[in-house]
Amino acid sequence: MDNLEYNRYLVARSIYSEPTFQEENEKKEVVPKTLRERLQKTCSCSSKKALGITKSLFPVLDWLPKYRIKEWIVNDIISGVSTGLVATLQGLAFALLAAVPVGYGLYSSFFPILTYFFLGTSKHISVGPFPVVSLMVGSVVLSMVPDDKYLMHGNSTGLNKTVVDIATRDAERVMVSGTLCFLVGILQLVLGALQIGFIVRYLADPLVGGFTTAAAFQVFVSQVKIVLNVPTKNYNGILSIIYTIIDIFANIGKTNIADLIAGLLTFIICVVVKEISDRYKHKLPMPIPIEVIVTIVATGISYGADLEGKYNAGIVKTIPTGFIPPVSPNVGLFSEMIGSAFSIGIVAYAVAVSVAKVYASKHNYAINGNQEFIAFGVSNVFSGAFSCFVATTALSRTAIQESTGGKTQVAGLISALIVLIAIVALGKLLEPLQKSVLAAIVIANLKGMFWQVLDVPRLWRQNKFDSLIWVFTCAASIILGLDLGLLAGLIFGLLTVVLRVQFPSCASLGNIPGTDIYKSVKEYKNIVEPEGVKILRFSSPIFYGNIDGLKNCLKSAVGFDAVRVFNKRNKALRKIQKLIKKGQLKATKNGIISDSGAINEGFEPDEDPEEPEDLGVQSKEVEIQVDWNSELPIKVSIPKVSIHSVIFDFGAVTFLDVVAVRSIKVIVKEFQRIDVNVFFGGQEDNILKKMKACGFFDDTIKEDIFFLTVHDAVLFIQSQNMFKDLQDPIFEKISLMQESKELLEFTEIEQPDNELDVQEEAMRRLAS
Repeated sequence: MDNLEYNRYLVARSIYSEPTFQEENEKKEVVPKTLRERLQKTCSCSSKKALGITKSLFPVLDWLPKYRIKEWIVNDIISGVSTGLVATLQGLAFALLAAVPVGYGLYSSFFPILTYFFLGTSKHISVGPFPVVSLMVGSVVLSMVPDDKYLMHGNSTGLNKTVVDIATRDAERVMVSGTLCFLVGILQLVLGALQIGFIVRYLADPLVGGFTTAAAFQVFVSQVKIVLNVPTKNYNGILSIIYTIIDIFANIGKTNIADLIAGLLTFIICVVVKEISDRYKHKLPMPIPIEVIVTIVATGISYGADLEGKYNAGIVKTIPTGFIPPVSPNVGLFSEMIGSAFSIGIVAYAVAVSVAKVYASKHNYAINGNQEFIAFGVSNVFSGAFSCFVATTALSRTAIQESTGGKTQVAGLISALIVLIAIVALGKLLEPLQKSVLAAIVIANLKGMFWQVLDVPRLWRQNKFDSLIWVFTCAASIILGLDLGLLAGLIFGLLTVVLRVQFPSCASLGNIPGTDIYKSVKEYKNIVEPEGVKILRFSSPIFYGNIDGLKNCLKSAVGFDAVRVFNKRNKALRKIQKLIKKGQLKATKNGIISDSGAINEGFEPDEDPEEPEDLGVQSKEVEIQVDWNSELPIKVSIPKVSIHSVIFDFGAVTFLDVVAVRSIKVIVKEFQRIDVNVFFGGQEDNILKKMKACGFFDDTIKEDIFFLTVHDAVLFIQSQNMFKDLQDPIFEKISLMQESKELLEFTEIEQPDNELDVQEEAMRRLAS
């Protein structure tokens, strides 16, 4: 059989307007449920439903009984040990970003995992500190607990000078970070309970990319000053990063050479080894734990060479051993930090869910966004009680956990066990470690975020609005700070959506011959526009903000303004009637002629200031039918109307508001009164329902102007024109016979008085 038969199809059916289609195809009757029925269904309880709810709240009950010990336990152990070693070092490093003693970074790498194991839906993410979130926490901590509040006079080597009470300051900062973590957890719990997981959809990829790149820049600057070990003030708010950079360069001469060398060596080694590990990841059984190796070596060198004593290097100094008892948050601080807590909670959630969805898609399982809100909410509430800072996930740790063979959160639990060992037994051994080494490890982990800059040219080619969102969010976050920058980026992103909807694409359509396909006449060759018909597609919801765009598009497509045409025609009719009354035009059986001896007073300028344009023609003396596209006996500029029908393709219109419905109704009436019919095609049922509800239909606008498709509307118009009389014999045609000198009597068509009254009323209504 010829393959051409499979590439063609023929359909024979009637031309369907909405009423004819509804007559042949009955809709299903949808009976809305009563409030009582909905409540009964929602509040009903059964053992199966109770089990389902329990498993949704505690996903561990679903996946743990299915755990394949023989197949997965070895992979999870290897993955957990590898991830735990990295988590230990990153916890110490990211604590510097959060502006708390480094030991609390270990707590923040341990406690959140315990609760997420039971409540989380991701099998692969590594829960704990993340540099961007840690930096946001640090900005809040530094703004609420600045050094200036803890200055005291000290006596060192006989000299009186002002020093900072570090112990008191650090204790207050730990309390603030723990309270912030607790508040973030409460907000995340509330959002999860209210099923508001969809909020993360408004954090588009370009927005998140620009924000995280700006955050990476701020992290970089904050860690460079630690690598250099130069004194700087703590700035917060607008332009704080600029002031910090100025301070760094102003004090660059005070750089500690020992810290600088240690930081540079750590950075170079970490970047090179990570690149090698990434390039040969298919051959290596697990990524090289270079951070662990460098930390061990750097700690040994610092201890053996006594870098603090000889070169005044900045070291960790104190890492608490064991756990501190839980403390209650300072509720009095909630009002001061709730704005920052909300933005931190949203960013932390967005980062975690984005990463979780990547690996869930790779391994074919689902992520429950609302449950993730609850899981991280509980984790942060629990962790806040133990003086931790806000937890989410880190891309590098998650990549290690997944690439080393981790199958479930059992790997996360084992990584927590490794961190626990560091807290209990190994913390003291890391006290000689230079802070510049930890800062260099943080900087080395920012490579992936900085590479996001390469997305900008690609986004510019693909969608300029997305590229602008990326650049604006990045610039705003650097200049205004992360909190305000994120808010500004979000508002700018929503503004671009409004602009795209307010100025959508609009196209005139033509038919591909022999098909029912309609495409833009500007984009395709061999497109045929039906004679006397304009087809217009508006690809957007129509609402009060873009209805003017629809009107302008319509004027551009048809080539005239329907209101102006109507007013000009009324002017012409008034002038013709005046000439008839003055005897300068006479009616004959074949038309109207002018006395050659009379001056033609029909000429008037385009604008007549003496007469308002919107007056209708009101006269019982004559009923006139004019061919407006022919030569007229007056010199009034009247736009030519070369079409008899307009079709709106509503296939891409998903929403109408009240203003749009009213405006479209006015458009239809404006075209009807200049003898141009308006039709609609391709609309969805909800559009028609909205138009009915808004009172679109009346005595002159019927539902039969709506068709299932544009092609149905075109065929209907063609069938109507095929059988339409070319000229109505009841009316006379107006013509100008300037060379004729014979005056003829004007003959009025006799009609009953009541019929004249009806026509007069119709004329008045038409002109209004």
